[in-house]
Amino acid sequence: MEKQNKVYKIIFAGGGTGGHIYPGLAVADQLKIEAEKKDITLEIYWIGNKEGMDRDLVEKNLVPNGGSITAFYGIPCGKLRRYFSLKNFIDFFKIIKGYFESRSLIKKIKPDCLFSKGGFVSVPPCWAAKRLKVPYYTHECDFTPGLATRLNSKGAKNILLSYEETKKYFPTLQDKCIVTGNPVRPVFYSDQAASGRSFLGIPEDNKKLVLLVLGGSSGAMQINDLIVENLSWLKERFILVHQTGQVFAKKNPLLLHSSDSLYKPYAFIYSEMPAVIQAADLIISRAGANSLWECAVCSKAMLLVPLCGSGTRGDQVDNAKYFESKGAAYTLVGDEVNSQSLKNTLELLLDKQNRDALSNSCKKLCGSTLPSKNIADIVLKGILGESSKCNYQ
Repeated sequence: MEKQNKVYKIIFAGGGTGGHIYPGLAVADQLKIEAEKKDITLEIYWIGNKEGMDRDLVEKNLVPNGGSITAFYGIPCGKLRRYFSLKNFIDFFKIIKGYFESRSLIKKIKPDCLFSKGGFVSVPPCWAAKRLKVPYYTHECDFTPGLATRLNSKGAKNILLSYEETKKYFPTLQDKCIVTGNPVRPVFYSDQAASGRSFLGIPEDNKKLVLLVLGGSSGAMQINDLIVENLSWLKERFILVHQTGQVFAKKNPLLLHSSDSLYKPYAFIYSEMPAVIQAADLIISRAGANSLWECAVCSKAMLLVPLCGSGTRGDQVDNAKYFESKGAAYTLVGDEVNSQSLKNTLELLLDKQNRDALSNSCKKLCGSTLPSKNIADIVLKGILGESSKCNYQ
C-alpha cells in the first residue's frame, strides 16, 4: 500500500509536428486510465518546443481542461539535419541550451521516468535524463527509425516500435526492442461516422462514395494540385471532401468558396477529423505515421502518396510500401503521381471488393490490442519497480 500513496511522475518529451504529439497524448490518456485501475496517482509533464504548435496542442489536454497533462514546458530546440546548412551552426547552440533547460526541469520535477515520442525536440530531454540516470523509453512511429530515435535509443531502457521488421535497424540493441504498435487517440476507435456525415452535410441516404483527401496541415502541394487538376472527373464519381491545408488555402482562396454538394473543401479540419475519416469510403493521403495509422484503425481503404525526394529521409515511402506489401493500401510514388495513374487507381477502388480487401488488411495490421495500452503497461511496470533508482544529484 505504501507505493499507492506516492505520486508517480512521468515526463513526456517530443513535438515539432502533430505526428509526434498526438500519439504521445494517446499514451498519456491511456496511462491515466491504467493508473486509476491500479489506484495509482500519476502526474504527467510535457517538454516540447517553445515555438510552433507544441504548446497549443498539448495545453488543450491539460488536467484543468479534462485532459491528462499536468503542465507543459517549452525548451529551445535545434533541428538535426543530415545535410549542410548554416542553420546547423545556430541550432547546435539551441540544442545545448535545450539540454540544460531539460536538465533543470528534470531536477525540479523529479520524474520516475521519461517517455520520448521522438522528433528533434526529444533529444535534449533524453540526453539530460541519461546523464541524471532517469530511466527513459523511446517510441518510433515510422517503419525506419529517424535520427532522433537512433540517438535516443542508446540510453533507453526500452525501444518501442510500431513494426516487427523495424528491429533490424537496431542490431546491437535487440534485447531492448519491444513491438507495441503505433498509438492512436481513443476517439478513433469509436464509431462516429453519422456525426461525420452530419458535419459534412452529406444526407444519410446518400449512395455516392465519399472520397476524403488529406492535403496535410500546411498543404501537400503535390496532392492538392493533382486533385484540382482532376476536379471535374472526381466529382462525377465521388463526393469529394478535400482538406487542402492552411498554406494551400491561402494561396488559392477561391477554392474554399467553390463548395457544393459534390465538392467540400476545408483549409483544415480540427476536432471533427476522426468522425470525417470514419464517414469516408476511401482516403487519399500522405504516409506520415500518425495520419496513416489513424486511417488504418478506422479500417479505411487508402491510396497513399508519400512525400519523397531530397527534402525527406524517405520515411513516408517506407511506411507506404510496407502497407502496400501487406495489402493494406495502394500507393503512387514519385513519377507514378500523375492524373492517369490517379484515375486508374481510383477506378479500382470504385470496386467494393477491392476496398473491402484493403480494409480487412488494415484490421489485421492493427491487431486486437491497443498500442497505447501496450505502451502504458510497459511504462507503469517500469516506474513501479524503478522509481528508487533515480539520481538527481
